Amino acid sequence: MFIVMIRTIILYIIVVFIMRLMGKRQIGQLEPFELVIAIMISELASLPMQDLRIPIIHGVIPIVTLLILQSIITFLELKSEKAGSLITGTPSILIEHGKIDINELRNQRLCFNDLIEELRLEGYYNISDIEYAILETSGQLSIMPKASVAPVTKEDLKIPYTQEILPITLVLDGKINKENLKAINKDISWLNSQLSKNEIDSIEKVFLAQIDSRGKFFYQLNNKNKNNNRRN
Repeated sequence: MFIVMIRTIILYIIVVFIMRLMGKRQIGQLEPFELVIAIMISELASLPMQDLRIPIIHGVIPIVTLLILQSIITFLELKSEKAGSLITGTPSILIEHGKIDINELRNQRLCFNDLIEELRLEGYYNISDIEYAILETSGQLSIMPKASVAPVTKEDLKIPYTQEILPITLVLDGKINKENLKAINKDISWLNSQLSKNEIDSIEKVFLAQIDSRGKFFYQLNNKNKNNNRRN
């Protein structure tokens, strides 16, 4: 039993490492060849777990081979548009100028109800409101609404605006992130001064402190403390 546990842990670490090398994708965003490789890797990893007569190396070698194959295919996609089209296919236009392309719908083996469901999930209930609906190679549906129903932006209304930034965490669960402080050209003295302004005398009382997307200092204390959160 102990041997099975060790083999399982080893194979788990190897598979996770391999999947990380394959890139960051959600299951629903995998291209067909990537999905096939992911399924094959899971099958190859399970065999040495179930059968102790199979050496671990006999599972590792095919997994590494699939990783190399995936890397080669990805490289070909980057270097050649034709190779990319051949391997992963091309996006398909399902709706154009508010009209469904019935032939393309049949070619993609997609029924009308599935298409309508995808449109509803994206917040569109009328086909006539859609200029283009494109089925991507990953299986996701991209929608371009008609200009008359597109959401109004601040730029359209000529409203002054500033670009928001990514929030930067400075303190998490009472621990200071010195690298993030350095990234915004601040030091611990500045952080302590910000906390002092809010009558906080100890970093340990702070659950979260960050520079939010608007460039303001935000903090939240641990649950046991009063005045739980504030932005200034």
